[in-house]
Amino acid sequence: MLLRLMALAPAALAGLSIVAALPASTEDIKLPPTMAVTAYDTGTAGFNIAVGVGKMMKDKYGTDVRVLPAGNDVARLAPLRARRAISAAMGSGTYFAQEGVFEFGAKEWGPQPLQLLLSSVDCNCGALGVAADAGVKEMKDLRGKRVGFVVGSPALNQNSLAMLAFGGLTQSDVKVVEFASYGAMWKGLINNDADAAFGTTITGPAKEAETSPRGLIWPPLPADDKEGWARVKKVGSFFFPQTATCGAGISPDKPIQLGNYPYPIFVAYAAQPADQVYAITKAMIVNYDAYKDSAPGAAGLGADRQTKNWVVPVHPGAVKALREAGHWSDAQDAHNNALLKRQEVLAAAWTDYGKSSPPADEKAFLDGWMKARATALATAGMPDGFE
Repeated sequence: MLLRLMALAPAALAGLSIVAALPASTEDIKLPPTMAVTAYDTGTAGFNIAVGVGKMMKDKYGTDVRVLPAGNDVARLAPLRARRAISAAMGSGTYFAQEGVFEFGAKEWGPQPLQLLLSSVDCNCGALGVAADAGVKEMKDLRGKRVGFVVGSPALNQNSLAMLAFGGLTQSDVKVVEFASYGAMWKGLINNDADAAFGTTITGPAKEAETSPRGLIWPPLPADDKEGWARVKKVGSFFFPQTATCGAGISPDKPIQLGNYPYPIFVAYAAQPADQVYAITKAMIVNYDAYKDSAPGAAGLGADRQTKNWVVPVHPGAVKALREAGHWSDAQDAHNNALLKRQEVLAAAWTDYGKSSPPADEKAFLDGWMKARATALATAGMPDGFE
């Protein structure tokens, strides 16, 4: 049955429709006749990669895929939670949603049992892009500058704070400028409404900023600056040092030491059928060559390039596909099972908190939840992650 996309937000209706074609593969993979996938705004790396994967599914299986752009994590997950989308191409917001923090600590959300299909780590990195005319050379030079934040996107905002932490800066050391979406934030940098914006080095808006009158630079995060990286880890534990060799103003001849985490991260909910997730993941694995060059960063989705033992579990359906491809181990099983247990602990804590007559005020509700969350994790012998 055709997905009823009319029920989605107006912005989602701007998504790219990939028209169905006759199946071109004899692979024993059963995909739905239609699929909706949410992603970041049109033109971003996540959106472009999702389009490339969707085209492969059209060409190989005749599946009609619609990629729906959304400006923040809440908007990306809402269709997935409502079962109007089959997957979401997320960033570090995957982790924040699992943990039930920031915007996901609101009454309408709470901890989300998200699980991975495949994720990408390629030649690009995720970092703070800064207008070249802002006079910034190092991260510490951002003191007093205007840093873009996106309303409803804890991932992007926390990522920016993690980058600032490398330079010994906090939110109070900069001027936060809020925007309605990721795309609007980068437009704000180009239009001189902000001086810095977080994004992947290969995102379309970053390339646009590089060629704009303001220009674009990426303040480096040298891997040998142990103190700087220790500060980053306290704010964004999911980051790791990596040298970018592709992106706006970056090439193998002009690399920059930055930071990274998997992006995009294709996720599903735990309740989604394992056979459905298995089929989608296997299709992405066996047809990798058909889309790996479709967009910058897509090559990072290879089964042999998956980030092992990250902070969010892999869906059982995806585990089956990865195991069949020879890219899953018993050690990963043990780590994955521990993460699944963590999701159970968080879900139980959220249920108990809801039964405790929590305050109606939004801030007081979140404060109370964070304390209840910390207690539940400590009791289970699990790290808080947001102390």
